Amino acid sequence: MSGAQVEQRRSGLDILKWVVVAALVLAGAVGNAYYAEQSLLYRVLALLAVAAVAGLIALQTHQGRALWTLVNEARVEIRKVVWPTREETTQTTLVVLALVFVMSLILWGLDSLLGLVVSSVIG
Repeated sequence: MSGAQVEQRRSGLDILKWVVVAALVLAGAVGNAYYAEQSLLYRVLALLAVAAVAGLIALQTHQGRALWTLVNEARVEIRKVVWPTREETTQTTLVVLALVFVMSLILWGLDSLLGLVVSSVIG
């Protein structure tokens, strides 16, 4: 079998897996509506079980593996982030609040000045 045939076969199998995932999600939604009179706890547990099975099947596809790789790489990158300390966060917040206050005074002054100019021209 050539590489193209293997890829096409894998792609066809992936499509089948996605159809199964879609069917599970649809079955979960329909089942939740059908059993609306049942306890909420049982329905939530059933939906979680269906979601887990659908997720496991989706992870077996090419796109699912790519998503899992992306999630793991994102977790690694998040660990590399240097988060600000509480003091840095407080100082930054105070600077932002001060700048917002100053800008609001400037805009209020401009608005008042333009209001006076327009009222003197009009009236």
